[in-house]
Amino acid sequence: MIQVKDLDFAYRRKPPLFSSLDLELEDGNIYGLLGKNGAGKTTLLKIISGLLFPKQGQCLVNGVEPGNRSPQLLSQLFFIGEEFVLPLMRAENYVRFYSPFYPEFDRNLLNTALDEFEFKEQGPLNKMSYGQMKKFLIAFGLACRSRILILDEPTNGLDIPAKSQFRKLMAGSISEDRIFLISTHQVRDMQNLIDPVVILDQGKIVFSADSNEISSKVSVEHRQTQPGDDQLYSEKVPLGYACLSENTDEKESQVDLEILFNAVTRKPAEMQRLFSRPNSEVTK
Repeated sequence: MIQVKDLDFAYRRKPPLFSSLDLELEDGNIYGLLGKNGAGKTTLLKIISGLLFPKQGQCLVNGVEPGNRSPQLLSQLFFIGEEFVLPLMRAENYVRFYSPFYPEFDRNLLNTALDEFEFKEQGPLNKMSYGQMKKFLIAFGLACRSRILILDEPTNGLDIPAKSQFRKLMAGSISEDRIFLISTHQVRDMQNLIDPVVILDQGKIVFSADSNEISSKVSVEHRQTQPGDDQLYSEKVPLGYACLSENTDEKESQVDLEILFNAVTRKPAEMQRLFSRPNSEVTK
C-alpha cells in the first residue's frame, strides 16, 4: 500500500507544487496517474520512490518512508523514469550485476518479456536506441517481481507492436500483493490497462475512481450535431462531437479516458459533485 498524507513539496525558489496532498493506493491494481504538463506527476513518483523528499507531511510505502532508502524497501520497489541513463555494459552484464538486489528476480520472466518485445542484443545498452533501452528496462523491471513497480511515460519511444506487448505483459504480471503505478500522457495507449484512474491537477488529487464507478456514473457518446446544455462536457471531434453525460439508465459503458480527463480538468466542480455522490443517488 502507498499512503500520502498532508504532503507539501516545493522546488527551491519556486511556488509550492503540492499542498496537503492526500493519496492512497491499494495492492492489486494498475493505477494510471494523469495530469497536465507541470502538474507534478514525475515529482510525485520520485517522492514515492524515495528520490525526492517532502517538505512536510508523510509518504509511506508498505509502511516505510521511502526517503530513508531502506534496502528492504528498495528491493521491493522498481522505478523506470521517462529519462534515464544506462551504463556502458551489455544486457547480460547488467542483469548479472543488478538482479541480486531483487530477491524475487525471475530470469525466465525476463527472457519471456524480452522475446515479446523482440529485443535483440545490440552491444552496450547505452549505445542502443531509446526504444530498445526502454524495452530492456521494462522487461528487467517486470522480472524483478517487486511489489511496487512505478513507470513514468513507459510507452514513449515504443512502436505500435511494442505498445501492445507492453499492455499484455503488464496485465499478465499484476497480482493481489503488487501495485503498478503508471504516469502517462498517452491515455489512449493505456485505455484498457489502467484501473483505477487518478488525476492530479493544481497540486491536488482531483479525481480517483475505478472503471466500475466511472462507467456507472458517466457515459460517452458521439453526436453529429452540437450538443445542448444537458451534457457534463463536450468537445469537437472529427465528424461531430464527443459528449460526456451523467449515466442515468444504469447501463455500464466504456468511457474514453481522454474525454474523461478533459472533463475533470475543465469542469472540476461538476465532476467532483457527481463522483462524490453514492451510486444509488446518481440515477435518481
